[in-house]
Amino acid sequence: MVKGFWGQLKKPIMVLAPMADVTDAAFREIIAKYGKPDVVWTEFVSADGLASEKGRKGLLIDFKYSEQERPIVAQLFGATPEHFYDAAKLAKTLGFDGVDINMGCPDKKVLKQGAGAFLCKHPQLAQEIIYQTMRGAEGLPVSVKIRLGYNTDILEEWVPALLETQLAAIIIHARTMKEMSDVPARWERVADAVKMRNQMQGDNKQTLILGNGDVKNLVEAQSRVDETGCDGVMIGRGIFGNPWLFDRDAREIPLEEKLRVMVEHTLLFKKYFENIKSFDVMKKHYKAYVNGFDGAKDLRVLLMDCKNAKEVGGVVDHFLRSN
Repeated sequence: MVKGFWGQLKKPIMVLAPMADVTDAAFREIIAKYGKPDVVWTEFVSADGLASEKGRKGLLIDFKYSEQERPIVAQLFGATPEHFYDAAKLAKTLGFDGVDINMGCPDKKVLKQGAGAFLCKHPQLAQEIIYQTMRGAEGLPVSVKIRLGYNTDILEEWVPALLETQLAAIIIHARTMKEMSDVPARWERVADAVKMRNQMQGDNKQTLILGNGDVKNLVEAQSRVDETGCDGVMIGRGIFGNPWLFDRDAREIPLEEKLRVMVEHTLLFKKYFENIKSFDVMKKHYKAYVNGFDGAKDLRVLLMDCKNAKEVGGVVDHFLRSN
């Protein structure tokens, strides 16, 4: 088993969930500066797309990262084992600290490719993808992010098949694909996965088990660790508008500081993605940053009309001078 950086982390391990069109290089750089998690992932990238020269050119922007983010994991999705070999080899060349395979995404377009959560229906194919990823990663640790199952909970069959491959880590979103996020996460199933790991791997307990689902902050995360015995927690939605989420020395963030960091985030988005990604991607962040204070609604309305970083900076400056 290749543990890599995973073997050097202090438990409990608190990590940031990869989210498409959210945790891009700009936002991850802000998070690394103001409240660094123990591990971060790229947005997921198509292994099939990376396999072609034409596709690779358009996708490499999603593998952009900064040194302060380390350890940084390249996340892949797909259903063709040989493409994972090539994509993992590329991740190694690009200097990533690890490779993760998304086997939990419920998006219909991903499922139609036989990828994401669809792979839990085909554990042998999932194993082959893992082995090819390990071969291509050439010594980098490999992890997977999964759900409890597709339409039904099959954790007792699914987790042992994954543990056989000697993964560095398994991150479990404690719902099925069908459930999406419509029901409470079943953290008792994360505890069951920990027991399976302990039974299969003995006292060494080599493959790390992390849980995911309905955790908003580090206090809740620690509670989940205590009740399940898992090695750590992945937090996703709590990061919206709160780059300080993983700061273990939590404090009340003054409004001006919060708005200035929002502008800094916007400038980084401009730096990395101008003329590449739609500026509208930033607007979901504005809704989260600008919340819970007098004048928030009016400020949000103005920000929704902004077309570039300069306009955002101007709107925020005017708001702060007027309040």
